[in-house]
Amino acid sequence: MLQNFKSVCTGILTLALSLLLVDSAWATDPSLNYVRPRGGQRGTEVELTFIGARLSDAVEILSYKKGFEFKDIKENPKNKNICTATVKIAPDCALGEHTFQVRTKTGVSEYKTFWVGPFPEIAEKEPNSEFETPQSIEMNHTVSGVVQNEDVDHYVVTAKKGDRISAEIEGIRLATTLFDPYIAILDEKRFELKAEDDLPLLRNDAAVSVIAPADGKYTILVRDSSYGGNGAAFYRLHVGTYPRPTAVYPAGGQLGSKQKVTFKGNTVDNLVQEFQLPDKPDAEFELFASDAGGTAPSGNVFRLFPHGNSMEQEPNNDFKTASAAALPNAFNGIIETDGDIDYFKFQGKKDQTLEIECYARRIRSPLDAVVNLYNAKFGRVAGNDDSRGPDSYFRYKFPADGDYYISITDHLSRGGADFVYRIEMLPVSPSLELGIPRNARYSQERQQIVVPRGNRFAAVISASRSNFGGEIALDSSNFPKGVKVVAEPMAANLTTMPVVFEAAADAPVEGELIALKGKHVDPKLNISGVFTNRADLVRVRNNQLLWMKDVAQIPVAVVEEVPFKLDIVEPKAPLARNGSLQLKVVATRKEGFDEAITLQFPFRPPGVGASSRVTIPKGKNEAFYPINANSKAEIKKWKVFVIGSANVGGNAWVSSQLANLEVADSYVDLDLARTAVEQGKETEIICKVDLKTPFDGDAKVKLVGLPPKVTTEDITFNKESKELIFKVKTDPASPQGRHKSLFCQVEVPVNGETVVHTAGRTELRIDKPLPPKKDEPAKPKTVAKKEEPKKEEPKRLTRLEQLRLEAKKRLEEGTK
Repeated sequence: MLQNFKSVCTGILTLALSLLLVDSAWATDPSLNYVRPRGGQRGTEVELTFIGARLSDAVEILSYKKGFEFKDIKENPKNKNICTATVKIAPDCALGEHTFQVRTKTGVSEYKTFWVGPFPEIAEKEPNSEFETPQSIEMNHTVSGVVQNEDVDHYVVTAKKGDRISAEIEGIRLATTLFDPYIAILDEKRFELKAEDDLPLLRNDAAVSVIAPADGKYTILVRDSSYGGNGAAFYRLHVGTYPRPTAVYPAGGQLGSKQKVTFKGNTVDNLVQEFQLPDKPDAEFELFASDAGGTAPSGNVFRLFPHGNSMEQEPNNDFKTASAAALPNAFNGIIETDGDIDYFKFQGKKDQTLEIECYARRIRSPLDAVVNLYNAKFGRVAGNDDSRGPDSYFRYKFPADGDYYISITDHLSRGGADFVYRIEMLPVSPSLELGIPRNARYSQERQQIVVPRGNRFAAVISASRSNFGGEIALDSSNFPKGVKVVAEPMAANLTTMPVVFEAAADAPVEGELIALKGKHVDPKLNISGVFTNRADLVRVRNNQLLWMKDVAQIPVAVVEEVPFKLDIVEPKAPLARNGSLQLKVVATRKEGFDEAITLQFPFRPPGVGASSRVTIPKGKNEAFYPINANSKAEIKKWKVFVIGSANVGGNAWVSSQLANLEVADSYVDLDLARTAVEQGKETEIICKVDLKTPFDGDAKVKLVGLPPKVTTEDITFNKESKELIFKVKTDPASPQGRHKSLFCQVEVPVNGETVVHTAGRTELRIDKPLPPKKDEPAKPKTVAKKEEPKKEEPKRLTRLEQLRLEAKKRLEEGTK
């Protein structure tokens, strides 16, 4: 390896050495931070270094696309956080971005990217920081370099007059750090022929292309746009004679057809090529421009569509000159000049509802589209600016057959040769997409299905339904041998479902990338969808996402066993509305393993809450997980799981079984009367009982929320009870005022367990005793009276009657 590449790798390896070195036979989470080098030429072999954590037992490199053959996967004897592999890149491997994951015997890492280019690879050589001391390179080569803080790299090529000089950089796209590259082409007099910072085609990366005005040497300058940089600001600079168009027109075509397109922008002057389009949708499909000068190192985004194209015909800047178009074709055009507005005329059908969607920024056009729809009398009936980011989207139901018009322009009235767009209008149709909700912010944690032998793993699978409803079932037909999927269909009113994956004790320690599929439970509807995942690779302040990578597969792997297993002891009694429950979780440990186990309760039925985490302490075998239900919790028998992690030389995850949890209605409603009492005296709080669910035996009710120095006793009742009376005692020092937080906690025996829920709410007013009246004569001494016959107990007054008596007493005593 060349010296500069060695120094960069040495810095990264030193960083990796500082990570915790472990040597464990148990299944632990590997982690991947970098793949070095960041790219390679197709048709060659490249030695790759994978740098992260716990990679010493790597057995396989998973690639999301074809074109790679991995061999000689080895651990680093000095560093357990590094492994190496030799990759043979096929001559027909797709150019551009690819995705790798490391599978070890004990887990699967995050996925990271690797770039494939068309040119031989060379390394940056310092010193090249001055215009006078550039690094000399040949045309049609890729330079791997790094920009340190305030660094400026210079490369010089020789060209003849009329030659094309193109330079494209992969910087932010390499996703190792926040590096926003700036590139320029300079002549021998240091005159800047062309420069670029952020090209819409490449987002925050740049590309420039010029025609050499004379024979001579030309310098390509590379730096950070704000003169930043660091040891991780890697780049791949492609320098050559290749075409580097900034747009392709049209930017989409019909699936399975042959499509002629025109490449535009930079030094490409209407390069026309024909391509055979695939017959299946591909969200990452691109077209690569090529001519006698070579092939562009990255492609132009190209939409694959079920129907053909209608093309704009200039002039079409108003209703009278609108270009004729026909549905279901996509409408294609270019906003070529500042202030340009394109109009199309087409036939709409009565009662047809269409989704009208513009593709501009999403096909890497500079256009910030504004789209409006008009009726035959030129009246605007619908429109949109930014429903799809900068792109437009709206839905419209046509009220009648007839002519309609659609217009498109730039939000800031800009235009240019590469301001390409297409408008697609399709009937509303159902769609389904599966995912796994983020378990940690900006992280890929547990976005893989990794099941230890003889154990379980679980995930919450989410479903995004569009334009349909109903239950969703998971398709487990393509899971690896030895992995069992345990799940019930996702309810129609939910967007998540708990799924447990079980591996047999003798399951092969293997893994693969699969398309995780879901489908509507009614096969007649023929609605299905697949799992997709997004990795946040580069973020900046305010959590702005600059570079991400989407994938449509998920790794499923069986790994070596772990030293603990989890089980839920299924409760025999339900979780009642307005109630709580202690869910018992038991750990079975291997001999010698006593580490603490952290538990989580990821799937929560509607209205059910839980603590964020609970710990089974070191050396202990069980814990109680507190969960609760609100007053609107959905009454149903649910499936739930607990997932737990422990340090086994790294983090290892297992789950419990898919256990039953019944959510039931509360057993009683209690109507508590408000009451008042003077400090130091006693009173009663009357409680009316409304039995909702019969039960056997005696239940107990506690009055909760009493203020200090106020007491009462718990009451026992049964299903026959209609009224309860709390005897409340106050103290002379009990706090005066209105105490509104009194409620009851009910404990009901069910199947040998206790259902706990709350019921009722009331107010207790504590008054200061009234002072004695002035000159009031002393009370006479009490004289013993003859015992009189026992009178009947006076009728208990209602709260309203008590208030009336109190008011009457105050009037009689002359008080307010």
